[in-house]
Amino acid sequence: MALELTDVNFDAEVLKSDKPVLVDFWAEWCGPCRMVGPIVEELAKEYSGQAVVGKVNVDENQSVAAQFGIRNIPTLLIFKNGQVVDKQVGVAPKNVLEGKLKAHL
Repeated sequence: MALELTDVNFDAEVLKSDKPVLVDFWAEWCGPCRMVGPIVEELAKEYSGQAVVGKVNVDENQSVAAQFGIRNIPTLLIFKNGQVVDKQVGVAPKNVLEGKLKAHL
């Protein structure tokens, strides 16, 4: 299951992670987010131990969303060594997201 990321735990779980991190910025009311959600959950299971996969609810965690300039959702960012190394804005098929994540393993 994808890790619930918040304004409080984001630094520790994402920026200080020794593994690549895929972060899904989403909201309950966002239709496209509901399409991406199951893909994110699958990637969380499949890459457990190799990468961290988490979700940030932008309505509940506005500081993190603002910090990374999230204006459209879903936005998926991939972090490595505390830096954003890849980005996907909008819905993308699983193979696209998986390819982006694999490139940083």
